Formats: sequence, structure tokens, C-alpha cells
Amino acid sequence: MKLEIDTINKTEYNDVLELWESSVRATHHFLKEEDIQYFKPLILNTYLDAVELRCVRADDKKIVGFLGVAPPNLEMLFIHPDYRGNKIGKTLLRYAIDALNVHKVDVNEQNKLAVGFYNYFGFETFKRSELDTSGKPYPTLHMKLKK
Repeated sequence: MKLEIDTINKTEYNDVLELWESSVRATHHFLKEEDIQYFKPLILNTYLDAVELRCVRADDKKIVGFLGVAPPNLEMLFIHPDYRGNKIGKTLLRYAIDALNVHKVDVNEQNKLAVGFYNYFGFETFKRSELDTSGKPYPTLHMKLKK
């Protein structure tokens, strides 16, 4: 599989939502089912249109990882569980930093793998919020790239 960055068409939003849900279920064990159901329509109908989207596709053109950026913030980065460990996240993050001018990201504190991933790429926590941006009780780490 080539790790090339591609754009996402609005007609693919349902596929992106399915990937998001698969990824969240594999990595966000702290979320309740009601939270996942709460976020699904927001992702589909609001959040995807609010960011610049990029993806990596498998050889069959299926989206296997995507990111959403509102510079300077990385707003979302999700990899399909079947494709984790294939450098897709690394490829997308490097692209976001180098081409889309990203230098900040918010991460759920309980998502230890994501926190470690961003630390590895030079992000450091500069602030902590007790609630996420929806007011839910999921502490969020606000991270920025070290200079």
C-alpha cells in the first residue's frame, strides 16, 4: 500500500464516519455508548464540513485513515483498526505539520496511546481541561509542538 495523501469528497462522508466509529471503538474505551451515538451525527453533519480533510487510501481506494485540520489545530486523526501500525498516522501527522501548518492538538487524557503518539512527534502538554469541548467529563490535554 502506498502512503499517499488524498482529498476526501463529501460523498465519502458516510465512509469516513464508519472509519471514525471503528477507530473510536478500538481506541476510546473510556467513552460510553451514548457518547459515541451523541458524536456520530455531529461528526457527519457538522465537524467534517468544519475542517480541511485529507486521507490515506488502501490499494482498493478505500479510506483507511483520515485527518481534519483547522490551522493551526489538528482537530481529528483516525486510523481504521485493521490498518494501525502501518505508518498511516505518522504519514498523516507529518503532512499536517509540514503542509497544513498544524502545531496544536487536543487529546483525551484517557487515550494514552494518542498522548504517547503526539509526545513522540514533539508535542507537549501546555494546558489541561477537566471537560472536553462538548462539556463531557473527559479531561483533555491541549498540546503544542515544541519549538
